Amino acid sequence: MNHTAPGISIKELLLAAKPRSVRQLLPQPTLDLIERMSPGLLETDEANRVAIATIDPTEAIHDAKTRSQIIRLLPLSKAREFCEKLGLAVGRSPYDAIEEGIQRIGIEPLCDFFGIVDDPRAPKPMAPSSHEAAVSYGLFPHQRVAAGKVATALRQPPRKVILHMPTGAGKTRTAMHLVARHLREFGPTVVVWLAQNRELLDQASEEFEKAWLPLGDRSVQLMRFWGNRRAPLEELKDGLVVAGLAKMASLDARDVATLLQLADRASLTIIDEAHQAIAPTYASVLRALTSKRPENALLGLTATPGRSWSEIEEDKRLSDFFEGQKVLLEVEGYDDPVSFLMKEKYLARPVFRQLEAPSEVHLDKADQSTIHNDPDLSDEFLEKLGRDTARTEAILGAIVDAITRHDRIIVFAPSVENAKLLQAMLTINDIEALFVSGETETTERERRIRRYKSNARNKIVMVNFGVLTTGFDAPRTSCAIIARPTRSLVLYSQMVGRATRGLRAGGNEEAEIITITDPSLPGFGSVTEAFSNWEDVWNEPVSE
Repeated sequence: MNHTAPGISIKELLLAAKPRSVRQLLPQPTLDLIERMSPGLLETDEANRVAIATIDPTEAIHDAKTRSQIIRLLPLSKAREFCEKLGLAVGRSPYDAIEEGIQRIGIEPLCDFFGIVDDPRAPKPMAPSSHEAAVSYGLFPHQRVAAGKVATALRQPPRKVILHMPTGAGKTRTAMHLVARHLREFGPTVVVWLAQNRELLDQASEEFEKAWLPLGDRSVQLMRFWGNRRAPLEELKDGLVVAGLAKMASLDARDVATLLQLADRASLTIIDEAHQAIAPTYASVLRALTSKRPENALLGLTATPGRSWSEIEEDKRLSDFFEGQKVLLEVEGYDDPVSFLMKEKYLARPVFRQLEAPSEVHLDKADQSTIHNDPDLSDEFLEKLGRDTARTEAILGAIVDAITRHDRIIVFAPSVENAKLLQAMLTINDIEALFVSGETETTERERRIRRYKSNARNKIVMVNFGVLTTGFDAPRTSCAIIARPTRSLVLYSQMVGRATRGLRAGGNEEAEIITITDPSLPGFGSVTEAFSNWEDVWNEPVSE
């Protein structure tokens, strides 16, 4: 291998390393699973391929232990080259000199030496927090009817209503028509759109710009207020602010005056994933925005208008928060809207399969208490499941089998480490697999999601933990593998919904939903059941 060129990539480094050295970089669950499935493989050069698939260069360089191991893999000539480039005194060991040097100068020169730079395929720089949205799209008949009912409800007391539409039925697009109608009718005025996670917030911002182009009657402001964005809310007089619930809760706690000033101008507040509305901190924000003036209105959006599977009191609290007001899709001749949406190909017809995974996890008393008493399974318990080699092997087998039938598969793993392990094992089996979690750097996460959504002809698996249950729209996805057990019907329905875009929504005629079941752990099975579970705690649907 040629080491005369300046620097060296981590991929080159791993390819050239001895398998024994590479094994030290791999997490123990990966080593255990590979040894079980392919005894002796880690003694060969295949260990190098596993390392390349498993190790993220950026994460490796930021982790002190892994960084030290990688530095020790450098050929002596390259270690000296780095020291010479930065003027480091070599002394007895260039490797020691590098480690001591980066303590003083930081890791940026090392990233540069390893070629860890911005990906040219990465998204363009982040849009500004405040800018003018220039003033293309329509609604299906069932969406127009629902929008009309919501508009009627928001014009008369109590001016609160939930719009209940199944995942894939177009509730965001329907809501954006309502936003545009409200801005035209009551402008200049302010609409506040609230959501919990980045995917939903990004989706709302992008959808508003698409909607306002054909539907708007003037230029308005679009402000983004979440994460590190600091939109000047006090300057917003006419337009939409898309805000993170956590950011608004923080504002409520530290500067309620600014929030109340916004309430003086905000005549409509919308909360996406409205089942979160009764969480105490979020409810406080909603009350501040909607109770300041009698004409202020509140619209909730959800595919699952409840907070639980069996806790009726919690669901009743949510119903009471919205005064029992709900608009849902009603189609003459159909008992439920899901059946209509599937027949008319707005939603894919789901085929549910269950795979009972063998488990080597022993459920102690604490685990059993968690399963039966907590609102959902704890992170600690999910991590324990993620370390279960037999279960992981079964999940991997389900993915390899499903890839023979599907071009795009989304996998919901039980933990971050389990997701990484699945991605690595798929990669060494020559299956393109991508991994994202809440820990994935934002730009890299966006790049991987964009790759998954692309029109590339090859088959791609997206393995994730905790980030793609909402606000993620990839219509080519025709299979969801739910390996993250949950007691939450809301969460389960959201995971199922990632694969149920129908032909008329750019998706598929049929969707395969594979649920990994475990002894003593709950499972669910019907989209229709998920949609209608909470009907008994709501009043009669709003009519026109």
